[in-house]
Amino acid sequence: MNVCDIKTGYVCHIKDSYFAFAQDSKLMRNREGNAYRPTYFCLQDEKTGLLWVVPMSLQIKKYAEIIKKDTARYGSCLKIFVARYGDGESAFLFQNMFPVLPKYIDHVHTVAGIPMAVNPAVQKELSRRFKEVRRLHSRGVKVVFTDISRLERLMLEEAGR
Repeated sequence: MNVCDIKTGYVCHIKDSYFAFAQDSKLMRNREGNAYRPTYFCLQDEKTGLLWVVPMSLQIKKYAEIIKKDTARYGSCLKIFVARYGDGESAFLFQNMFPVLPKYIDHVHTVAGIPMAVNPAVQKELSRRFKEVRRLHSRGVKVVFTDISRLERLMLEEAGR
């Protein structure tokens, strides 16, 4: 799969050049050692056409505690969602999502040469949460750590929109 063909549902890795360009200290940094970390779930914003990526983590216990605390405090937790991915579980971190252009995608995550997509039922919930986080953000509710308004403007300007 060509990175230009990536769309909602696939998992990818982001180029270091994005982080250098974005200059946002709250972004989850790329790579640990020689491994590509984190992986990112991709969604396409229907309004702007931008790709948005949601970092994924295997640290389920860590994020389960945050979900538990937020649920006790607010009745639910929108910023983190734990779901099945591949042969295990991943925490999808909406609290760390950000927009990108296809040129900043290093490669699509594959297993045995096959691009890995998230299960359609999980994709549906991830899409719902993405839209809700964006809706809350537009009303001034801070769910995401990064300055997604600035990053979105940067990506739209770079794309010539």
